Amino acid sequence: MTAATLQSVLDHYQAGDWRAQRVLVTGDIIQDDSAEAYERFRDLMSPLNLRIHCVPGNHDIRDLMRPVCCRPPFSYCAYEEIGEWLIVGIDSCVKGHAGGAISRDELERLADIILRSPAKYVMVCLHHPPVEMGSAWLDTVGLKNGDEVLARLVSLARVRIAVFGHVHQEYDADHEGVRIIGTPSTCRQFKPGSAEFAVDDKPPAYRRIELNADGSVDTEMVWVET
Repeated sequence: MTAATLQSVLDHYQAGDWRAQRVLVTGDIIQDDSAEAYERFRDLMSPLNLRIHCVPGNHDIRDLMRPVCCRPPFSYCAYEEIGEWLIVGIDSCVKGHAGGAISRDELERLADIILRSPAKYVMVCLHHPPVEMGSAWLDTVGLKNGDEVLARLVSLARVRIAVFGHVHQEYDADHEGVRIIGTPSTCRQFKPGSAEFAVDDKPPAYRRIELNADGSVDTEMVWVET
């Protein structure tokens, strides 16, 4: 089912007029712990002919993911400068746990990349949300050190946007000048605000993001009826 709904999302994008320059994949590419699943992901995404930035999710197996996602046009927790912008992917996963945390080494790597870059503005991509979602069960598997991460993003000054996955629902809010954006799944969605695990009736989705030369960000949710 997940492969079929992803294909529906890709078909919807390719049939439209809007054209991307990059793809951001914020983790949970597979759930069956197989190398074949990553190969299927590669085969589904390759016809886009775009660079594809990937970060791992809690369902991903890093040792299986890297061989696919470190090979162009895919990249794994990488960074790239595009015009006035720097895009950086970071790893928020903790092996064996659904919730996440960003290690001190990973935060220092992020800071070093940003400090060495001449880009005026920065987008950070990760899997776990650095903010609470207002959902009792989902907030138990969020980013353990979210407050620390948010403080670091703010202190780095040039970070304008942080994009995450994990929560299978839409999110868009400002935190001290950093826009925090969550994108729903290309498969099933979770019901917002639920105390216990619950699936929503919304369809698969993807998000269009436009990074403007003046540091502003335009974004639009696209829901794909299957």
